[in-house]
Amino acid sequence: MNPTTQVRPLDVPQAILQRRSIKTFKTDPIAPELLKQLVDLTVAAPSSFNIQDWQIILIQDEAQKAALAAAAWNQQQIIQAPVTFVFAADPHAGEQDLTPIYEQAITTGAWNEGTVNYFKNAIPQFQSVLGDKRREYAIKDAVIAATHLVLAAESLGLSTCFMNGWIEEQVKQVIGAADPDLAIALLVPVGYAAEPRLNPGRLPLSHKVSVDKIGQPYQG
Repeated sequence: MNPTTQVRPLDVPQAILQRRSIKTFKTDPIAPELLKQLVDLTVAAPSSFNIQDWQIILIQDEAQKAALAAAAWNQQQIIQAPVTFVFAADPHAGEQDLTPIYEQAITTGAWNEGTVNYFKNAIPQFQSVLGDKRREYAIKDAVIAATHLVLAAESLGLSTCFMNGWIEEQVKQVIGAADPDLAIALLVPVGYAAEPRLNPGRLPLSHKVSVDKIGQPYQG
């Protein structure tokens, strides 16, 4: 079977249980239509008030890959994988003109004029209350989108790795980010695994899951 296709995508539970952080990739390319499907599934992720406060940059050019790897302590998975998704978070997205978002939601029938008028007041108020936490909230939304990516990729026969080891200012230089407030949330190489990785296991539920209060362990 062609490695760029998969007859039957995994369902969500299978993708969650099968996914591993892959550190070595084949150089096989991702078919453009498959990459487009990944992008569509990634941007389907929810965000606060649907403000979509992230930017996704696909690093594919070999020189760009080398520069990004250098900004990430020379981690070779960026060079090996055919594409790395850079998730950037915009803490000021909620302060920008959201008219296109409102108009699209009205067109789809998801929101009515009353909802839009509510959001026009609620979003600025919420952003004001957040203050310095706007960056944190934008990063949370970007991480949610990245989680959609890795599960979609796993379902479609691809592998990924959440990366949190890089120098932010250098990554921003690579992607041409001029906004000093733009945050880098995650890097996610995507491609075909060069080697399998086994499940390292998880602690018993009673160690990490509580009921009502910390220290009241969930027994399952």
